[in-house]
Amino acid sequence: MLSFQSGQIININKPAGWTSFDVVRRIRQAIKVKKVGHAGTLDPFATGVLLVCTGKATKRVNELMHLEKEYRADIELGKTTDTYDCTGKVTSHHTTEAVTESRIRDVCQEFVGEIEQVPPMYSAIKQNGTRLYELARRGVTVERAPRRVCIYELNILKIDLPIVSIEVVCSKGTYIRALANDIGGKLDCGGYLGSLCRTRIGSYKVEDAETITSFTETYGCFD
Repeated sequence: MLSFQSGQIININKPAGWTSFDVVRRIRQAIKVKKVGHAGTLDPFATGVLLVCTGKATKRVNELMHLEKEYRADIELGKTTDTYDCTGKVTSHHTTEAVTESRIRDVCQEFVGEIEQVPPMYSAIKQNGTRLYELARRGVTVERAPRRVCIYELNILKIDLPIVSIEVVCSKGTYIRALANDIGGKLDCGGYLGSLCRTRIGSYKVEDAETITSFTETYGCFD
């Protein structure tokens, strides 16, 4: 039997609609261990690999967060939203008639390598002690300093306009929402993140991940 107090790293396939903390809370309730944390947030609409650390393994959270990450995402061109994703309010509409497949491929390649990325307003980054999403919800927009991140690979899986499906391998701190928005901006038609699945963190893969249901049924100690 696994010793969760001694420390375990659990690869969970986060379901859509759950926050990362929802997953942590559910696992904490199931295994009856107070010290439980995750190694890298996924937005509620996103799915895929969420590494949950228990007991003494929580000391490895920072190490795990620095591992490279892989995502599959759908970008919808022709619209922008205030959150840069499908959960936000549409802020503009544009035609995609002039957007060609070759132009999409060329623009996507411009983002491969080290890039400067401006974090979205709807993010947990703090500015003067306040999280950006708290300011955004009050209708306040502030200047954000760009952050250097690395896109190791950006592969186009399918183009079926207005949807462009991509696979991205990237460094810690990369916002795929911001990448979708920036690609749309470069194409002069706007774009937002329609769906997102984190398929890998380091050597932890989504095909090896457990669902919340299977984990709690196997290891749950509910009263």
